[in-house]
Amino acid sequence: MGEDLVREAFAALLETSGLYMVTGQCSDGFAALQMVQALRPAAAVVDLDLPKLHTMEFLSKLQALRLGVRTVVVSSRQDRKTILEVLRCGANGLVLRSGPAKHLFDAIDQTRRGGIYITPLLDLEKIFVPLKAGVNEDPMSRLSTREFQVFSMLIEGVRAKEIAARLDLSPKTVDTYRSSLMKKLDIHDVAGLVKFALRKKLVPEG
Repeated sequence: MGEDLVREAFAALLETSGLYMVTGQCSDGFAALQMVQALRPAAAVVDLDLPKLHTMEFLSKLQALRLGVRTVVVSSRQDRKTILEVLRCGANGLVLRSGPAKHLFDAIDQTRRGGIYITPLLDLEKIFVPLKAGVNEDPMSRLSTREFQVFSMLIEGVRAKEIAARLDLSPKTVDTYRSSLMKKLDIHDVAGLVKFALRKKLVPEG
């Protein structure tokens, strides 16, 4: 399903529930940041894979603006590192694309009341209990927030120049993060990163 159809489906779901009014829709991170500043909604529902401005960068910039807008991220990923980084960047809630509509409604309601919502489809203990060094250590935990963002786009096939634009960084800085994350994961090319991501179920097969 195309991203426009997904976005419109979510908007229709919220509108037809009779519980919410959708004040705006947009298709990329930069437009979303401008729209939120202009409309000041109570809550913003954003996809994990926003184009142009990476979702985690959108969250960080929005948090810095201190507008009081609550954010719910819709994710197709459910790995520990992704969830922790999304929350670290300022998200107030996270639901899965594969989850029921009720989870989205619950997330909006709970975050608007000042709470944090994580879909009950995830095992919260596995996410939030600190990992012991050397005991089933997840290699992803070695990556910084920036390194993880660069990693996430590399495995999606995004080129370095576009990664730089989406993270509001210089291409040289992106190259530095790429080299650093590859060293930490002991993987030395993008093809290896993709194979690693497939094993970790971070990207769909096929």
